[in-house]
Amino acid sequence: MNTIPDPATTPTAASPAVAAQDVPADAAPTIRAVSGEELLTTAYPLWAYAFQGSPVSDETVDRWRTELASGEGEDDSRVNLVAFGGGEAEAVVGGISMRHNVRGSVFPMVGISGVATHPKARRRGHVRTLLTRMHEQMRDSGHVLSTLYPFRQSFYERFGYVGFPKPRNIRLEAGGLERMLRVEVPGEVSVHRIGEVFDDYYALLETLLGERHGFSVFNRAGTVGVAKENKHWIALARHEGEIVGALLYRTNGFGEELQGRQLLTRGPIGRTLLLQWLARHHDQYSSFTFELPPDERPDLWYVDLAYDDETKVSGPNHSSPMGRVLSVPGLAGITTGTARATIEVVDDPFVAGTWTLDGRGGTLEVTSGSASGGNGAGTGATARLTSHGLAALVYGVIDPAELALQGYGTVDAETAQELRTMFPPAAPYLFSGF
Repeated sequence: MNTIPDPATTPTAASPAVAAQDVPADAAPTIRAVSGEELLTTAYPLWAYAFQGSPVSDETVDRWRTELASGEGEDDSRVNLVAFGGGEAEAVVGGISMRHNVRGSVFPMVGISGVATHPKARRRGHVRTLLTRMHEQMRDSGHVLSTLYPFRQSFYERFGYVGFPKPRNIRLEAGGLERMLRVEVPGEVSVHRIGEVFDDYYALLETLLGERHGFSVFNRAGTVGVAKENKHWIALARHEGEIVGALLYRTNGFGEELQGRQLLTRGPIGRTLLLQWLARHHDQYSSFTFELPPDERPDLWYVDLAYDDETKVSGPNHSSPMGRVLSVPGLAGITTGTARATIEVVDDPFVAGTWTLDGRGGTLEVTSGSASGGNGAGTGATARLTSHGLAALVYGVIDPAELALQGYGTVDAETAQELRTMFPPAAPYLFSGF
């Protein structure tokens, strides 16, 4: 069985190289939320050192100050926790309140972002302290799940996160695409600058949030930046008056590529309409790039299709996303197969305990303790899981028979079949980047 060892022995996310020598902490850090102008002297410098070029110029600091004064640098969906040692900011973790679909139900979710520690404060357990505080605070405010994009998956695995499949990045060749223009499909495509139709785009995201497993969205304030920048075209596909697909894109000059963002569709009609729009450019651009959900099969879109899968999985900038559960009772109501099992979750401050999971009515019911009503740890449990194992089942990313191979639990064959029925395989598509 995995336990969750202290990650203080591991460097933190995407920050500069670990200092040559450990510096022992003289006292426990002070942890508190930071906002407003105080961000300029605490979180912002840490983020700049970890993720941007540094030292930053006076002009950059002035820009930060202007953004904060105008309200652009903050929104009420974000919490920033900072660890102070000796009066100085030494580490920071950001939490973004979002909405997230799990098996057809939409839950409050915290996206973990901006995890950074100054090199002089490494190896003191600051990230463990900050993440635990963030998880606790957000769970207590109603957030059921948490997701993140790790610099290295094994680091965040120690905090109960399990990996998701990586969205696919493809380069669709222009040759052969023109045959899509011969397909008769009901609907039409309109093209706009994104700033002109942001409301329509955000409404599509809201619709996809309710339809697609794993999908997540920021609040409106956290999404509208793309409209304020107004640097993208957007092709909107409509069928019977409803928006069924969208692609944000930019062009890079004649004979070059058309560079898209996510190809968002509600089904084959929306996808075909957008492919027809791209086909109208087949003599103008050499290829079309965009992101697809991890379970999409472009090789089956049309015959003679040619594309390159350019999906890259590597840290720190191309890691697959991860997710974890913060509240087992909070999962009640998700769609399940008709089965029941009692599990014991160990080694986690938030989801440890014995839980009876009942999906016989088609949606999940959660009871603390065994099916017989016992509340003792392990009473009646036929599976013993880590928090990663629980998350793997909920998200559908690992078969119950594989849990032991990953070190995520022990499950007997009969219980594995019950859990497989209750939580069939699925491919979460997180969508939002943070």
